[in-house]
Amino acid sequence: MNQITIKTSHPYDIFIGRGLLGQAGEYIRKISRCKKAAIITDDIVASHYLKEVEGSLKQAGMETCAHIFPNGEASKCHATLLEVYEFLTQNELTRSDLIVALGGGVVGDLAGFAAATYLRGIDFVQIPTTFLAQIDSSVGGKTAVDTPHGKNLVGAFHQPVLVLCDLDTLSTLPDENFKDGVGEAIKYGMIKDAHLFEILRKGGCREHLLEVVTTCIDIKRAVVENDELDKGERMLLNFGHTVGHAVENHMNYQLTHGKCVGVGMAVITKAAAEAGIGSMEIYHAVKEALKAYNMPYKLDIDYDTALNACLSDKKRDRDEIRCILIRKIGEGYVSTMKASDFKPFALKGVE
Repeated sequence: MNQITIKTSHPYDIFIGRGLLGQAGEYIRKISRCKKAAIITDDIVASHYLKEVEGSLKQAGMETCAHIFPNGEASKCHATLLEVYEFLTQNELTRSDLIVALGGGVVGDLAGFAAATYLRGIDFVQIPTTFLAQIDSSVGGKTAVDTPHGKNLVGAFHQPVLVLCDLDTLSTLPDENFKDGVGEAIKYGMIKDAHLFEILRKGGCREHLLEVVTTCIDIKRAVVENDELDKGERMLLNFGHTVGHAVENHMNYQLTHGKCVGVGMAVITKAAAEAGIGSMEIYHAVKEALKAYNMPYKLDIDYDTALNACLSDKKRDRDEIRCILIRKIGEGYVSTMKASDFKPFALKGVE
């Protein structure tokens, strides 16, 4: 088992290993004297893991209650959030209690935002059960819900008090869902770690799972510690996301997040090469890594329409938009361009 400490404004530990779900109560009790733990999860995760986590929390002396909502990105909305608030109120959670987010990125983002805003903020624990959530969304304190105008447009920074990454949960993850995490892992390799990228490009993700998960989290740790509120270096973590979010929104979330990010990385690296500020070698490396996992690197969609969503992206600042580019594999950087120039620039990557 590996342990990483995130030294943000509210430091916390991340544990990465196997068998952690059955020990969740023990780990939580070490950092909290809460009387009650409210578990928020989705219907698929609940069928696999809710009983085990509830049992562990009860064994550690906590009262438990659980709210289950339908799985999928469509649930990461204000309607579901209001249902969670109602659930927390009916179960009389106080500021000395806590929320347990048990599930993937949708669960973590939604439960985290509820924790950030209910009673002006209560503690929450992340127990991510997908590869994507373990290496990315459960770490760093970003919480949010979507709106009809875009992904994660309403949210807050609210750090968890503990993260438990149980690698055993990935054994029940369908291959298509596992690929979502691969997309984000490739991102980490591209922006910060050439060795990690080579492991992924050779198709070795599952064979080196503990190393990959730990490395990705440690990269995010370093970035988040330097830029907790996403004002500078942390923007690197958005490599592939501006285009990826636009594609995701355009397709009504029928193509999942990690795959859309993969497409976004391919589009932006090709666009940079076409514009003379990148190389085709970098684009082909991204494409090769995605193909190693049978992930898409291009789509037959109307990019001209899809990319309109980029103008409402969170990375836009008035008339400018921040775009993440790659100098060489393992070294990303933030480039700023006029918002009006971004769409023509990105379209060079799909021609």
